[in-house]
Amino acid sequence: MAAAARVVAGRALMHPAAKPLVFVLALLPFGWLLWGAVAGALGANPAEALIRSTGEWALRFLCIGLAVTPLRVMLRLPTLQRLRRMLGLFAYFYVVLHFVAYAWLDMGFYLDEIVRDIPKRPFILVGFAALVLLTLLAATSFDRAVRWLGAARWQALHRLVYAATLLGLLHFFWMRASKNNLGEVGIYAAVIVLLLGWRVWHRWSGRRREPALRA
Repeated sequence: MAAAARVVAGRALMHPAAKPLVFVLALLPFGWLLWGAVAGALGANPAEALIRSTGEWALRFLCIGLAVTPLRVMLRLPTLQRLRRMLGLFAYFYVVLHFVAYAWLDMGFYLDEIVRDIPKRPFILVGFAALVLLTLLAATSFDRAVRWLGAARWQALHRLVYAATLLGLLHFFWMRASKNNLGEVGIYAAVIVLLLGWRVWHRWSGRRREPALRA
């Protein structure tokens, strides 16, 4: 039964409509926020709602992207891998929206004030550092970059997503700590620790199996 389910899921993921469907689903939060801004449905402080929501969706997509590899391995669904790049780029998309919302709604697009504000407030500094890292990863996410850098260097570079995710979590923590609202931070922290911890365990267990296989 499980093997049959994997076959069905694998075929569904390889269907030509799978990636467009995921693309549309990933755009739904943006569509909802856009509609809310136009319709005045974002509450008493729409600027804060836009800044907060785009940041939260960026962190969610980072978690979703990190979940692809564990799910691919545990469910034995190699075709899941074809969604990882798109999900990572959507994480970057929402990070950029988050920064643009801050630069526009909080700072009025005054570049000199933004430049002074970033190092002055630690939570903005770590968020900006995450944006810089994700920009580097987005710019090298294409096949040509893999060929140019070589597979080993490309993989090493793209492990910076772990640092970017932790910086994003710290940014979120500092934002919530100022309002004494840490419950949601704890949920994200647990998910991220679980996803990163699985990678450490998987690599460690793989290294333990290698000597046994050689023997």
